[in-house]
Amino acid sequence: MNKSRMAFVLILVFFTIGAAHAKEAPVTLEQTFKLPADIKGRFDHFGIDVKNHRLFATPEDYHALLVLDYRNGKILRTVHGIEKPHAVAYREDLDRIYVTDGEAGVVRVIDGKSYKIIKSVPVQLDADAMSIDPSTKLLYVVSGGKDVKMTYSTLSVVDSTAGEKLTDIKVDGDTLEVMSLEGASSRLYLNNRAKNQIEVIDRDKRAIVETWPVTMGKKNVSMAYDEANHRLFVGCRSGHIVVFDTQTGKELQALKIAEDIDDLHFDPHSKLLFAACGAGSGSVDLYRQVDPDHYESAGQLLSGPGTRNGRFVPELSRYFLAVPQHDNANAEIRVYKVP
Repeated sequence: MNKSRMAFVLILVFFTIGAAHAKEAPVTLEQTFKLPADIKGRFDHFGIDVKNHRLFATPEDYHALLVLDYRNGKILRTVHGIEKPHAVAYREDLDRIYVTDGEAGVVRVIDGKSYKIIKSVPVQLDADAMSIDPSTKLLYVVSGGKDVKMTYSTLSVVDSTAGEKLTDIKVDGDTLEVMSLEGASSRLYLNNRAKNQIEVIDRDKRAIVETWPVTMGKKNVSMAYDEANHRLFVGCRSGHIVVFDTQTGKELQALKIAEDIDDLHFDPHSKLLFAACGAGSGSVDLYRQVDPDHYESAGQLLSGPGTRNGRFVPELSRYFLAVPQHDNANAEIRVYKVP
């Protein structure tokens, strides 16, 4: 091969590699919202109000709920009176915000116009993860467990309209984490971290109907669900996403990620998994679903130490990531655009 032809081939190879590399970057950083210097410590889960352009953030040690305009990062309101905020749910029809307060053991009900706390619904101490059933408007709230010296935990069922607790479902295990609700049935999947298993709960019967052991990872804390393909993704702090078939209850495979995950999300449009992991310098590990049985790495977003909480919003095709204060840099919320 002569020198000119060899040079042409090398240029072609470089361009091909560059194009392939560009395709591997599935998300782009769109905005960064800098937060005030007095917001320190870790964040927990986000909430979203798409209609009114509001993002709800929970800096735990700030003892308040932050309400931001997700279009520009402006803080619209700081809601005080929440001792330790964890999870947020929102009802557009009532314009109400629901926040679990772990220190007080209640669900705070906040009016979306005045931002006043209009009710506090008692559950158990250490109220944490929470999900809302869009069809029944019932809240499912995790509380109790070893942090409050209980040998078991509870999944409380709360009527979000009346602001009243209906019942507690007792779960054998002193540490429960997040859950996923199935839309086509009454099943709820709950991470029982203490037992390293998934509890399958019938929301109509309000009882545990199946238990699935998690053997391909340890400390199962986060969860995402591809209901169309019957794939449940379980994020484990050991550094794995365990993929379950919800039709059989069987583990299929484990995807390697960084350690110390807390939030996991799946986008059914782009087929991306977002795993926010706080180990080391912090990262969001990305996987793309090729088909329900095959997954490929889609890269990694570097974040910051202790960064392990994010929220994908399918209506906006945006991924919000909470980065705690570190190295004398203020805490911030990064907004990534997902194609």
